[in-house]
Amino acid sequence: MTHTTPLRRQRDYRLLWTARAVSETGSEISRLAVPLTAAVLLGASPLQMGLLTATATLPYLLIGLPAGAWADRLVRKRPVLVGCEIVAATAVGTVPVAWAAGVLSVVWLTMVAFVVGTCTVVYRAAWFPHLPSVVADHQRTAAIAGFQGVYSTASALGPGLAGLLVQTLTAPVALLADAASFLLSALCLRSLRSPEPARTTEGTARPRGGLAAEIRDGARLVFTQPVLRTLITAGVLINFASAAVMALYVLFAVRVLGLPAGIIGLLTASFGVGGLIGAAVTPALTARFSENKTLLVSSVVLPAEMVVLAAAHGSPAVVVPVVICGYLLSGVSTVIFSICYGSIQLRESPRDAVGRINSVMSVSTLGVMTLGGLAGGVLGDLAGLRPALWTCAALVCLAPVRVWLSPIRRITSSADAPPSTAEEKPNTAASG
Repeated sequence: MTHTTPLRRQRDYRLLWTARAVSETGSEISRLAVPLTAAVLLGASPLQMGLLTATATLPYLLIGLPAGAWADRLVRKRPVLVGCEIVAATAVGTVPVAWAAGVLSVVWLTMVAFVVGTCTVVYRAAWFPHLPSVVADHQRTAAIAGFQGVYSTASALGPGLAGLLVQTLTAPVALLADAASFLLSALCLRSLRSPEPARTTEGTARPRGGLAAEIRDGARLVFTQPVLRTLITAGVLINFASAAVMALYVLFAVRVLGLPAGIIGLLTASFGVGGLIGAAVTPALTARFSENKTLLVSSVVLPAEMVVLAAAHGSPAVVVPVVICGYLLSGVSTVIFSICYGSIQLRESPRDAVGRINSVMSVSTLGVMTLGGLAGGVLGDLAGLRPALWTCAALVCLAPVRVWLSPIRRITSSADAPPSTAEEKPNTAASG
């Protein structure tokens, strides 16, 4: 039996993990500080909040597909990852400068969100196919669980830290922490030593005709593969509703529930705590029940957060504990779902088409957040904040229905998964 070094003892995995940890923690600060800056200091309307949320994911629609095809062509993806972090740090760093100069506006915040969103799209396009150069295939699920643990830790600690920084330094100045986190992440990525292998010729043939043909090929691979088609549909439903809620969450918490910034951060942090639990238990669950079964069960609990938020009434003494419980439960299920989602996606993807497939998946599931943010802002303006939240809760409940009515329910383990239609043999390739 070949000896396997645990991931925690692998230098490059620790560096890659640390890069995501610091960057995600900084991003969690921005996720609270930016909307608070817009809503409280700049007096943004629900529609403006929707536009701000939508702009952050607009780059997925504009460049997501070519970014994925381009990433498949890259031999060395690491310099791209480093460059994205540096550009994002520079963009975020302009916010406190503009605030100090008295020129900060919602438009400025929107432009910064667009630049950071563009960096995120390119980063994710290169990061996903870069992962196998650091992590062995058989450690895929454990590695993805580790990165989901990073996100959950950031979600648990970031909002509380953000609330403290916002209350002591003001929201714009708190964004300096996010800028610093991007730079530290770039330093960690620059320190990786594992070689990036040359592109493999195994799997699907690269189509002729340039980027456009590769994009079409990636879409064909996704939409002709039943499992990938199910994942992308569920992801679209979940993220559309999530983006709509994200656009309204701070306004609802401040103006309807009357909660201060520190409590809002606590609510968000409870989702992160749930995510930590989810990341910790997922490897054992998938080993015992399979990735497919674990994804099916977790999808049923996923809507809890939105249902509880939409139903929240009464004094903070009543609302806060109930919403925390809902967010905690949803955090557990969302991270379990995400880990299984990413692992199944990689399992079903031919190795040399990972970037193309991931770009199609990302553009669809993350690009739709642009439309979700806009829809949330418009619906909040027209129907009111609470009816808009109930609409989102109803929409996200369609995702588990789609998953349970798919081939995923009939495949009980990775070994039972049929070969991808794009390959001659089952793919075992090893996932923001």
